[in-house]
Amino acid sequence: MTPTPRTSRTPAPLAPAPRTGRARAVLRTLAIAACLPYIALKSAWIAGSRLGIPDHSTLLDHRTTMILANGVSALMDGAVVVLALLLTRPRGHRVPAWLLVLPVWVATGLLLPIMTGFPLQMLVRLLGGETDGSGAAARPFLDEWVFGVVYTGFIVQGLTLGSLFVLHARDRWGHLWQGTVRDLPDSPTTPVLRLAAVAAALLALVPGTMHLLWATGSTAGLNEGRIAERTGDFSVLQAVDALFAVTAATGALLLAFRLGGRLPLTVPLALAWGGSGAVACWGGWMSIASLGGVDGIGDRPTPAMGLIYAVQMLVGMLVLTLGAYFLAERDAAEARPLPAARA
Repeated sequence: MTPTPRTSRTPAPLAPAPRTGRARAVLRTLAIAACLPYIALKSAWIAGSRLGIPDHSTLLDHRTTMILANGVSALMDGAVVVLALLLTRPRGHRVPAWLLVLPVWVATGLLLPIMTGFPLQMLVRLLGGETDGSGAAARPFLDEWVFGVVYTGFIVQGLTLGSLFVLHARDRWGHLWQGTVRDLPDSPTTPVLRLAAVAAALLALVPGTMHLLWATGSTAGLNEGRIAERTGDFSVLQAVDALFAVTAATGALLLAFRLGGRLPLTVPLALAWGGSGAVACWGGWMSIASLGGVDGIGDRPTPAMGLIYAVQMLVGMLVLTLGAYFLAERDAAEARPLPAARA
């Protein structure tokens, strides 16, 4: 009898076309609709409108920079529309994985802190937290209604786009995160992954600690603009930044050291995904916004602030690389043929 070689799993058929059921169609419509107010406001500001911009706003100090920044951010929100379409169209399954996953990771990183921080800010205000800068240097930025409209749209975008991506990823790569942490096999690259996880965790202590200090009232390393404009909102955002630094490090350590026992593999992967995106993307965004003078800060960032943003980007990229390599290796291991059975 001639033995038939077997593989660790049955060869997967070609990726099926995404199901375009009613639920996905509704999510797609909501995601696109949630982008329209933001894109409309940005377009109006580029055209010269001052809708929602109070007199003496810092946005009016740098007209050219403001136009450039608004153009870039409008294009970024337009990318959400493209992603929502790709995640619910047959051609989305033919897009290379990295070309789809990377933009969604960036969108997750930028939207997740807003989805977490904005409701907490509203709660702090309801409880009587300070909302106006008390320093002499405090200047208006945008009318309050703008934040309500824009951030509500961001939350809807995050929920709908995230749901569409989870459905798409389950159909396309769902086999990669089945099982629990303790079921993970040994890997020859485990020492390297553990080294990367430890490095990311140690580095995450820097921004995590500083954001926590800023959240609790410390002004160490802040520029004059930030010190003058500290509010309850500022403290909430700093606490959220510290939380995501811990989240990224936790996800990386759970994966690399196989911690968690019966914990579903989706948990450390989700922590690494969301945490790395939040720290890296907001570190990059704050670096660009601070240097451009269009984020409501009148002063250049201090060296300490610049260092924190740079370390955030490094932590996020380390955890992203660790997670990507982990999934690629897992996929390759499942596709690798096992030794032929003896006759």
